[in-house]
Amino acid sequence: MATAAVRKGQVRINDALVKPSREVYPTDQIGLRKNQIDYEMVVLAIPEHRVGAKLVDIYRKDTTPKEAFEHNELLKFAKDHYRKKGLGRPTKKDRRDIDGYLEDPDDKLLN
Repeated sequence: MATAAVRKGQVRINDALVKPSREVYPTDQIGLRKNQIDYEMVVLAIPEHRVGAKLVDIYRKDTTPKEAFEHNELLKFAKDHYRKKGLGRPTKKDRRDIDGYLEDPDDKLLN
């Protein structure tokens, strides 16, 4: 999965695109785009041997800004009102809901 992400250009080390065989060193800054979030990490140390997933946090520091996660929350709200592709034309109920959403509240007061 990591190799595929690097080949797609979703991984940067010190703001430069990298190849899958690129080695990482302490103090390298890694940028990774995953699920529409731009993660940022700093390599603290390189382990002597392979370690389990639970121990990876010892060797890296996550510096991802909180705004990146807030942006993802806004995308979730936008997707709630999205009409899935292939459902055809809106039904009469859908159309009324759309019209009610787009209608000005001031117009209702005048009537």
